[in-house]
Parts: sequence; C-alpha cells; structure tokens
Amino acid sequence: QVQLVESGGDSVQAGGSLRLSCLVSGVTIRSSCMAWFRRPPGKEREGVARIDRDGITTHANSVKGRFTISRDSAKNTLYLEMLSLKPEDTAMYYCATTRFGGGLCPSLLSGAFTDWGQGTQVTVSS
Repeated sequence: QVQLVESGGDSVQAGGSLRLSCLVSGVTIRSSCMAWFRRPPGKEREGVARIDRDGITTHANSVKGRFTISRDSAKNTLYLEMLSLKPEDTAMYYCATTRFGGGLCPSLLSGAFTDWGQGTQVTVSS
C-alpha cells in the first residue's frame, strides 16, 4: 500500500521560505516519478515540480528559480524547498506518484498520477 504523508506547511510572510517534506512508504522513491502539486483557494490543482528515477527535475514556470524539488533516497522522503514566497503561492500542497511509466514522469498536466497525500497548507501573507 502506497502512503504519502506531507508536512512542513505553515503561515509565512512574503519573501519567506519553507521546506515541505513528503514521507513515502510502499514505493521506493529513487525508482519512481515523484511530484508536487498545489491547489490555490478557489482554483484548479496545478503541477509544481517533478523528479524522475534518474533525478531529472522539472519545475513549473511560476516557481522556477524559487522552488526546488529533491529527494533523500535513504529516508524515502521527497522535499520541496520554497524560497522568496509570494502571496500567490498560498495553496494546499500535495505530493504524488504514479504506478505507471517505470519511473519516468508523465506531464504534470496529465491525470496519470495515481497516489496522493493528504496535503499540507502553505499560506503566504503580504
């Protein structure tokens, strides 16, 4: 059974930073595609970043240069380092993985991610 548990969300002021964590069980993250998504209040869910089995990362244009996805294979934990936070980064953040693709990542725009965490709330005030 795949389980993903996010933590690290908080309320911060604009310009601040946070690091989100996603503790994963039931799947080995170094062999999997892992991703972060977010759902801003009143908006659709959107992809933030992904990392594949080879460590290749992709970040959405809206967060490029500010957010960094990474993993610690020994801890089987996924991270999202967030710097220079803006009010528009306010959202519920989710980590996700897919059981398909052999560790290669589908598009963040696809519906191919099969397992999701419960989310952690990030609120950025101006």
